[in-house]
Amino acid sequence: MPAHAEILNRLLAHKIIAIVRLDQSEALLNVAEALQAGGLTLIEFTLSTPGALDLLKVASARFGPEVLLGAGTVLDPETARLAILAGAEFIVTPTLNLETIKLCRRYGKPIIPGALTPTEILAAWEAGADLVKVFPISAMGGPAYLRALLAPLPQLRLAPTGGVSAANVVEYLQAGASAVGVGGKLVDRNTVARGDWPAITAEAQRLVAALQPGALK
Repeated sequence: MPAHAEILNRLLAHKIIAIVRLDQSEALLNVAEALQAGGLTLIEFTLSTPGALDLLKVASARFGPEVLLGAGTVLDPETARLAILAGAEFIVTPTLNLETIKLCRRYGKPIIPGALTPTEILAAWEAGADLVKVFPISAMGGPAYLRALLAPLPQLRLAPTGGVSAANVVEYLQAGASAVGVGGKLVDRNTVARGDWPAITAEAQRLVAALQPGALK
């Protein structure tokens, strides 16, 4: 079982968290395999997907240490605990819940709570967040908003989510993002419905290619 510092270092090193949110869980493993084939090894199963907890157990056993699996759309500490017991190595929430942060600290798992305003973001950080998910970043002007937040608060580690894609990921990282969450621009539901796994792999490869050495200079 990896330690908290090891998991966090991996999140910060690889930077791209692939968010998988589907209408049903049957395709979760196929999508995860396609993402891994494209070079992405930080994968978040959102618990708004029916049956995601059960598939988290299966995926954890299948991928082992090669893929770092997390649980997203976690709304309370009880659900966070269930996700951790199912194999989640990090927890992501859409909103700020202080008790969920405490639970994750107790279990030694990185916690990435969602927040949007400067007050919420700082409150999450001071409560023990490892990164703060700035969501939905597209509604606040994208990279410019991130840069404005970090000007007076440079100590924060921010993970913008909502509208991030291969086309703009470099802009977010240049603006100071410590990591990013990429969902609908990466795992398109129509692509999943067609079972076009190579298309998902190709989009993952585009994201990885955008972060090649020199891209962030």
